[in-house]
Amino acid sequence: MVQGIAGLRCIGALVAFVGASLWTGAALAAAGHPTPWQLGFQDSVTAISDQIHSFHNLTMVIITLITLFVLGLLVFAMMRFNARANPTPSKSTHNTLIEVSWTVIPIIILVLIAVPSFKLLYAQYDVPKPDLTIKAIGHQWYWSYEYPDQEEMSFDSVMVEDGDLKPDQPRLLSVDNEVVVPVNKNVLVLVTADDVIHNWTIPSFGSKVDAVPGRVTSTWFNARKKGIYYGQCSELCGIRHAFMPIAVRVVDEEVFNNWAAAMAEDEDKARAIIQAAVEANKRKTIAELKN
Repeated sequence: MVQGIAGLRCIGALVAFVGASLWTGAALAAAGHPTPWQLGFQDSVTAISDQIHSFHNLTMVIITLITLFVLGLLVFAMMRFNARANPTPSKSTHNTLIEVSWTVIPIIILVLIAVPSFKLLYAQYDVPKPDLTIKAIGHQWYWSYEYPDQEEMSFDSVMVEDGDLKPDQPRLLSVDNEVVVPVNKNVLVLVTADDVIHNWTIPSFGSKVDAVPGRVTSTWFNARKKGIYYGQCSELCGIRHAFMPIAVRVVDEEVFNNWAAAMAEDEDKARAIIQAAVEANKRKTIAELKN
C-alpha cells in the first residue's frame, strides 16, 4: 500500500513537472527569440505567422492520426496473424474495399492539406500596399539596411560581441543598429546580397526569404505587438554564417518618426530615443502588473 502511494506521488510529481515545463516553454516562447527549454514556435505577432502556426497544427494532427492508425494496424496484424494465433494462413490476394480505400483516403488527406497550404502561399506573396519600405542587403557577415522612404537613410547592422553585451541583450542575436518599424503598419522588405546567398528570417513574423546577389526578392509583415524580434541568416554563407543576426524593433509610430528624424543627424541620438521608449514601456508594464 505504501509503495503504491509512493508510486502515485512520483507519477504526480512527474506530471506536474511536465506540465510546468510545457507552461514555461509556452511563456518563454513569447520573448521574440529562442530561449532555453522552449517548446513550440516563437510568439506569433503577424497574420502570416498565425496562418503558419495553424497550418503546422493541422498537419501535426493529421500526421499523428496516420501514425496511430498505422501503429494500430501493425499491432493488430502481429496479434491476429502470427503463427500461433493463425496457424493456417489466408490465401486472399485482393480486397476491393481496401484497395479503393487506400487510394481515396490519401487523396482526401492531401486535399485537406493542400487547401490551407495554397491559401498560406497566396497570403505570403499577396503584398498589400506598403506603409514603409526597407531594403535589406546581406554581406559576409552582416546586414545593411536602406529606408528609401526616409531620404535614403541607411546603416549597417553588426552583431554585438560577447564582451560588449548588456544584461538584457541575448547572445548571438543582438546588433548595434536595430531595424526600427512602426507597429500595425505594412512593411515591405526588399532583400538582396552583394557576395553570396544569405537569408533574411524573422520567425515571429513568419518571414523567410533568400538574399540572392544580383536579384531582389521580397517579403512583408505587419507586426501587431511592440517589442524586439530576432532572427538569423538561414542560408549557409561562410565561416561566420552564425554571426549575422537580424533584430527588428517594433515601436509606436511617433517613436519611429522621431527615430527616423534623428538617424539623419546622429545615430547615438536615435539610439537614445529608442532606449527611452523601451524604458517607458517597461515602466508602463510594471505599473500595469502592480495594479
